[in-house]
Amino acid sequence: MSAKQRTTVKSILNTSQTYSDLDEFFEKELRDAGYGGLEVQKSPVGTTLKVYVARPGLAIGRRGTGIKDLTDKVAAKFNFPNPQIAVTEVENPELNSRIMAARIAQIVSRGTAFRRAAQWSVNNVMNAGAAGVEISVAGKLRSDRSHGEKYRAGIVPKSGDTAERSVTQATTDVLLKLGLYGIKVKIAHKDALPPDFRLKEDAIEEEKKEDATAQTEGTEEAGR
Repeated sequence: MSAKQRTTVKSILNTSQTYSDLDEFFEKELRDAGYGGLEVQKSPVGTTLKVYVARPGLAIGRRGTGIKDLTDKVAAKFNFPNPQIAVTEVENPELNSRIMAARIAQIVSRGTAFRRAAQWSVNNVMNAGAAGVEISVAGKLRSDRSHGEKYRAGIVPKSGDTAERSVTQATTDVLLKLGLYGIKVKIAHKDALPPDFRLKEDAIEEEKKEDATAQTEGTEEAGR
């Protein structure tokens, strides 16, 4: 590998690390606002950080004080020239795996049983229109021995191109009296599934409609 290639690889790794650190920074700073992700857009005049949150008002703050404080912190911590932070509301928070993982952690930290929190989240995700959801909780759930439990609904592709295109996932943790709980949320999005992929329930519903249409046409034909 030439010196130029090594420099290029090092630059890419440094940029990737910076973006990862930025993501962790916003996740911590905007936890109460329901942090859902980050996009970094660079231009000759500066860097725009597009932050997705469930509650924009909490991120922006009164008269923009929250955004100003965040901008100052980013400029000082990451040495970005003229950083701009754009807050964007997540239209459907229940379909954002990062937001749902954080919600479960918050609910459990307030004393709600993890099973109830997980099942509540499963129902909300499915009611929001997901193709499927899987929530995993691991830690000292019942005793001194660590183990994990999973809660599922719908269909969540596990591997291959279908899973890569349609499933988003997020992990977080929460420290309780019994120890550290790990939480993982996987959500399969219907609109991201390939055209030739159909849920069994949808296929059955379509077959019923086709049968009903055929019966109606047959009855009309017989009456002529």
